[in-house]
Order: sequence, then C-alpha cells, then structure tokens
Amino acid sequence: MSIRLTLKVNGKSVARDCEPQTLLVDFIREDLRLTGTHVGCDTAQCGSCTVHLNGKAVKSCSMLAAQAQGAELTTIEGLAAADGTLHPMQAAFKACHGLQCGFCTPGMVMSAVDLVQHHGCHNETQVREALEGNICRCTGYHNIVKAVQQGAAAMKA
Repeated sequence: MSIRLTLKVNGKSVARDCEPQTLLVDFIREDLRLTGTHVGCDTAQCGSCTVHLNGKAVKSCSMLAAQAQGAELTTIEGLAAADGTLHPMQAAFKACHGLQCGFCTPGMVMSAVDLVQHHGCHNETQVREALEGNICRCTGYHNIVKAVQQGAAAMKA
C-alpha cells in the first residue's frame, strides 16, 4: 500500500506516491531523480546524504520519506540560483579545491551551509568539529575547511 507524499522540493511543490518504508534518500534519488544527494553508508555515519529539511541539515538515509510530509526540502541541486549562479558555499568549494573525487561534496556543502546559517561558525576548530559527521576519504579536510571559511565570509557579505 503506497502513501501520497506532498512536499516542497527546491522551491517547487511535489506530490508522489511511495511505499511507507521508503527512505528519504531513496525518494530523492529514485522518485525525484535528484542524484546529487548520495548514498554512502546507509547508517548516517558519512554525511553524503545530507539535505535541508525545513531549513535544517538532516541525513536523509536515516529517515523515512513519509516523515517529510508537508515539509520544505532543499537538495544540493536547489542551492544554486535559477540562472545557474553557484551558491557562495558551492563557489568557495570550487575556488578552494575543497573536493577531490566529489562523492562527499554535496553533503559537505549542505552541512557547511547549515553550519553558517545556524551557528555562524567559521574558525577552523569550529568548522572541523561541525563537519565530524561528514566523511571525506580523499582530501584530508584542509581545503574543505578553507572552503567553508571562505563560503561563510561570502554568505555574510
């Protein structure tokens, strides 16, 4: 038996049927075809599935799609402006080479935006602590931290 899920995704109203046990990450990727949100670990350890739900960062592999009923959801695809201009955090990750293979990048960017919006953090220690729930296996985090700091400054400007 499927359920009707209605929510706003990246500013647009969406209504889809899904099975009650569907994870939010699967709904995003398979039903909405927004593949920027990645499935890394399925245990909420790596952060590659991070999205914003009602303005707060959540790991979409650890919640059911039905829990997003009526919510406002933003994925990495929804951060850039309609004309394609990158969000300041996305631009900072690009400018600071805060990515290597790119698998963790969407979750890192979504977590970083949440960090700046809700905590205004941008010193190195705060950034490193805040991103502990996001795993990168390639970069060593140095350029990610620089990118978050640069993105935070640009978001405040």
